[in-house]
Amino acid sequence: LTFPLLSVTLLVSFGSSMLYGYNLAVVNSPAMHIKAFYNATWSRRYGHGLAPGPLTLLYSLTVSIFALGGLVGSLLVGVLVEQYGRNGTLSRSTLLVLLAGGFMGFSRELGSPEMVIIGRSITGLHSGRCYGTVLSPFLRAWSRMAHFQGAGEDFIFPMATGSMVGNLRGFLGLMPSIFICLGVFFAQVLGLPELLGEDRFWPLFLSVVVIPAFLQLLLLHCFPESPRYLLIERNDISGATKALHRFLGTPGVQDVIEEMKEEQQSLSSMEMVSVWQLLRDHSVRWQTLSVVVVNAGMQLSGIDAIWFYTNTIFENAGIPVSQIPYTTVGTGAIEVVAGLIGCFTIEKVGRRPLIITGFCAMGICSAGITVSLLLQTTLPWMRYLSVACVVGIIAGFCMGPAGVPFLMTAELFTQSHRPSAYIVGGSLNWLCNFTVGFIFPFLQMSAGAFCYLVFCGVCLLVALYVYLVIPETKNKTFMEISHIFA
Repeated sequence: LTFPLLSVTLLVSFGSSMLYGYNLAVVNSPAMHIKAFYNATWSRRYGHGLAPGPLTLLYSLTVSIFALGGLVGSLLVGVLVEQYGRNGTLSRSTLLVLLAGGFMGFSRELGSPEMVIIGRSITGLHSGRCYGTVLSPFLRAWSRMAHFQGAGEDFIFPMATGSMVGNLRGFLGLMPSIFICLGVFFAQVLGLPELLGEDRFWPLFLSVVVIPAFLQLLLLHCFPESPRYLLIERNDISGATKALHRFLGTPGVQDVIEEMKEEQQSLSSMEMVSVWQLLRDHSVRWQTLSVVVVNAGMQLSGIDAIWFYTNTIFENAGIPVSQIPYTTVGTGAIEVVAGLIGCFTIEKVGRRPLIITGFCAMGICSAGITVSLLLQTTLPWMRYLSVACVVGIIAGFCMGPAGVPFLMTAELFTQSHRPSAYIVGGSLNWLCNFTVGFIFPFLQMSAGAFCYLVFCGVCLLVALYVYLVIPETKNKTFMEISHIFA
C-alpha cells in the first residue's frame, strides 16, 4: 500500500469505524450521572422525580436510539455517494457530528435531556452514513464501489472489500472491526474517574466525538476524490488519472483506467436485483438466509449489552464499584488484542472456524455469567468468573463474529445481488442493535441472572447453523461459492 492510500484509509476509518465504536461504549461509564441528570430535570419541571421504570425507559431510549439513527443514515449512503463522492459524503456527515456534539455538550447547561437523545440519534445518523453497512437497493453507487478490481482506496468501506481477490481480502475485511474495538477502548479509557468519568464531565465525555470528526474534516480535503467515483460517476478521466497517480504512486495507471472503463460499461448494462427480488429468488435462498442468521446473530449475541452496560453487569456481579472502571478498561484492551488476532489469522484459519469458535465461546461464557451470578452469594470468588466470562464474550466476538458476517455477505453473492444482500444484513444489524440496547435493562430486571441464557441460546444456534450450512469462502470466487450452495 502506498502512503497516500494507507493514509486516507486510516483517516476514514478513524472518523467512521472508530467513532462508531466510541459511541457504542461512551454511554456505559456515565450512566449513573446521566440518569441523575434526567431525574433532577424531571423533578425541577414537574415537582417529582422519575420512578425506576420510566427512568430506565428514558435511559434505554438514550442508549438505543443511536442504532435507529444509524439505520436511517445508512439508507442515505447510496444517494450521497453517487451525488457527492466519498470525500463529499464524509465531509457532510462530519458536520452532523459537530451538531450532535453541540447538543450533548450543552444539554446539562440548558437542562434538556431531549438534547442528549437528539445528539445520540444524530451520531447514529453519522455512523450509518460513514460505516456504509446498509446499502440502497435501487441506487448503484455502492455496487460500483463493490466491484473492486485493484484501483485502490475504496476498500475502506466493508462492502468494497468483498470483490477483492488474493490474501488481503479477509485481512482488509476485518480492518473496520479493529477500529471499532479501538473506539470502544478509547471510550473506556476516557471514562476513568481520573479523566472524564466524573459527574461534571459527562457532557464533555459525550461530545468528545467532535474532535476526530473535525480532524477528519480538515485532513480529508488533502486527498483526492475516489478515482472510481470520478471516472464512473462523473466521467472525469483526467481527474481519475491524477487521483490514481497520487494514490498508487506510479505513473503507469492506464491499465487501471481501461479496467475501470470496462467496469463502467459492464455496470451500465447490469441489472441490479432489488431487496424484494432477492427475497423471492430461490436460487440464492440459502445465501439470503445465511446473511439473515449471521447478521442478526452478531447483534443478538449479547455483545451490545456488554458494550452498552458493562459497568452495570460488573456491579451486579459483585465487583467493587471503585474497581469497575479499571476492569472495564482491561476488557477493552483484551478486545483490541483479540481483534488483531482475528485480523491476522483469518486468511490462514478461514472464515468458518473463526465465526464458529467465536459464537461458541460467546455462548459458553454467557451461560457462565448466569452460573456465576447464581452462585456469587455462596462463593464470593464467582465475581471473578463473571469478569472472565465477559472477557470471553468480547474476545470471542472480536476474533470472528465482529467482522466475518460483513465479509461473508459480500462473498456469498455475485455483483448483481450484493447491494440488496447488504440492505438485508445491514438493516437487521441496526434493528437488532436497537432491540438489545433498548430491552436489555428490562430483561435484566425481569429475568435476573437467567437473561444471559437468551444470548447463550442465540450464539450456539448461530454456530450450529454456520457449521451445517455455510461453506468456507476463503480463496474462493463468488461463482465457486454459489456452486457449493447450489
